Amino acid sequence: MRRIGTGDKIRALGAMSGTSLDGVDAAIIETDGETVFGFGESAYRPYSETEREVLRAALGRWDGAEVEAAAEVVETAHAEILSRFDDIDLIGFHGQTFAHDPRGRGTHQAGSGAILAEALGLPVVWDFRSADVRFGGEGAPLAPFYHFALARFIEARAPLAFLNLGGVGNLTFADPGFARPETEGALLAFDTGPANAPVNDLLQTRLGRALDEDGALAARGEVNDAVVARFLQHPHFFRMAPKSLDRDAFAALAGEVATLSDADAAATLTACAAASVMRGMELCPAPPERLLVTGGGRRNPVMMAMIAAGCDCPVLPVEEAGLDGDMLEAQAFAYLAVRVARGLPTSAPGTTGVRAAVGGGTLSRPGELAVALG
Repeated sequence: MRRIGTGDKIRALGAMSGTSLDGVDAAIIETDGETVFGFGESAYRPYSETEREVLRAALGRWDGAEVEAAAEVVETAHAEILSRFDDIDLIGFHGQTFAHDPRGRGTHQAGSGAILAEALGLPVVWDFRSADVRFGGEGAPLAPFYHFALARFIEARAPLAFLNLGGVGNLTFADPGFARPETEGALLAFDTGPANAPVNDLLQTRLGRALDEDGALAARGEVNDAVVARFLQHPHFFRMAPKSLDRDAFAALAGEVATLSDADAAATLTACAAASVMRGMELCPAPPERLLVTGGGRRNPVMMAMIAAGCDCPVLPVEEAGLDGDMLEAQAFAYLAVRVARGLPTSAPGTTGVRAAVGGGTLSRPGELAVALG
């Protein structure tokens, strides 16, 4: 791959498979790893129910037959969707997070970028989180550097916040007045708490459905305030940011709503997600001008209304700013891949708590795996 310089327009393709386990997003952006110049095509490849079962079996695991089977599903699905794109310079591959324990065993994203580089014949940047964890960081969230670039792309003039409502929620406070994302004060980021994962798991377990479409079930229920109050006593809410979560860090919520009706349980879990966002907004170093929401949760009008009711600024889907909320995470890893290729940092003390700004990621080129195996 040619050397990338400031201002070079690289067509990078990013892929993201989130903790909601719904499928793989893939999207192209044009960037030099600092400025976003524009966006290209995108695609979505859903996981089948059989594939989801294989992935669920690996959640919380670090190794073993279940993890090997799940990694194969991840690699196959990604190779399938990424092969649909043409005229690509570089790929950013996040992999599927099965376990996240930054102060213990580390972080585990299944899927090999080296295998994808061989299959696709293109350079692939992957394993974005491990270096950050090795240097004392949480390893998550990693999209904030891209959020900073987007704040400049949309020509924001005041600090704003990005909220991703995936399986887990994460919040980025971004001040576009700074020159670089790694500068102290430019960014503060952290996981807010559970978002869609508990609701999705409830619907899957009780009704055999993947999600609460349009929040329809939650809209018919009543929130159990006592459950929400107990939820907010979790130690996570008393930690300072940056901080991160495993997808199942709040697994006890399932027991908290076990005796509630389907509708009341969905309403209560949705309220927990919203309450965690409200608590997170209190950590912003200054009042953000607006809260731009990305991820699947922005399509849940009940969750969005609950968040808006507790915030002092407009709460808007990112589409209101001309961005693509379905593909923003995939775009982020395309952007980060270019930064890795240029040797630029991808996380900083304000985003993951790492001791100093660090660049994560491994760059695998076609042919390297064959040489290693030979």
